[in-house]
Amino acid sequence: MAEEREPITTTLAETENYMAWRAEEPDGETTYHLEFNDVTLHFFSEEWQEFIKLAQSVLDEEA
Repeated sequence: MAEEREPITTTLAETENYMAWRAEEPDGETTYHLEFNDVTLHFFSEEWQEFIKLAQSVLDEEA
């Protein structure tokens, strides 16, 4: 049986209650994760890029 590899994870940012992290999956895919207390949102790379654009737009409106 082939050995299963674990994803390589990197914390992108963290506060007391929130965390953003990236996982380099064994199949070569990169996924992104946002943890908000008991809720975790999972994104593929394309979805993450769209989310970042959305978040940047919100921040620009608030400035």
